[in-house]
Amino acid sequence: MPASAFAHLNQRVMHADAHRVVVDKPSGLLSVPGRGEDKQDCAWARVAAEFPDALIVHRLDQSTSGLIVFARGEAMQRALSGAFAARLVDKRYEAVVAGVIERDTMDIDLPLIVDWPNRPRQMIDHERGKPSLTRVRVLSRNVDAGTTRVELEPVTGRSHQLRVHLLAAGHPILGDALYAPPEVLRLAPRLLLHARDLSLPAVLDAPSLTLHEPAPF
Repeated sequence: MPASAFAHLNQRVMHADAHRVVVDKPSGLLSVPGRGEDKQDCAWARVAAEFPDALIVHRLDQSTSGLIVFARGEAMQRALSGAFAARLVDKRYEAVVAGVIERDTMDIDLPLIVDWPNRPRQMIDHERGKPSLTRVRVLSRNVDAGTTRVELEPVTGRSHQLRVHLLAAGHPILGDALYAPPEVLRLAPRLLLHARDLSLPAVLDAPSLTLHEPAPF
C-alpha cells in the first residue's frame, strides 16, 4: 500500500472492549476504503490493523470528524447494525453554520434522494425522496461573525442529511465544499461538523455505552 496522503491525521481510540471499538475519526480521513490504491487508508483499516476482527457498522463523511464505532465479529456487527436500523443508537453532532438562527430549536423534515447527475451530492425531492428528519438546537450565537453553533440530532440517517437539511434551512455549514456557497466555504479550513456524542444500547453480551468527544473547532 502506498504511503497515505492523510498519514498525518491522527485517529484516537476512545474505547475498546471485546465487542466494540470506538474511535475519533479526524476530518479528511475516509471511514472505509475508496476506489484506487491511494484511497485504502481509512478509519476501518487503521482499526483493523490493531483489531483484525473489526467490522464496519456505520460511516461518517470523509470531511466530518468524530465518533465512529466498529463491531468485533460478525454477530456483533449484525446486532449493532440492527440497533442503528431500529433507531436505538443516539447520535448527536455539533456544527457551526452561516447566519444567526433566531429560534432555539427547530425540526427540519425534508425528504432526500441522491442527485444522480451530481453524485455524491444529495437533494431534496418531495415526490421520490426518503423521509428525513433532523432536530436542531442552538448552542450559541455569534452575531458579530454572523454564525450559529448548533447541536444536531439526525433522527434518520440519510447520506449527507445534516449538510443538505441545513443548506435547505438557509444555514449551510461552514467549510462545506459540496454544498456551501463560496463565501461560506471560505469561512473555515474544513467542514465544521463533528460527531460529538454516541450512545449504544446493550446488545448480545455488550453493555450499553455512552461516549462524548468535544468538537475540535
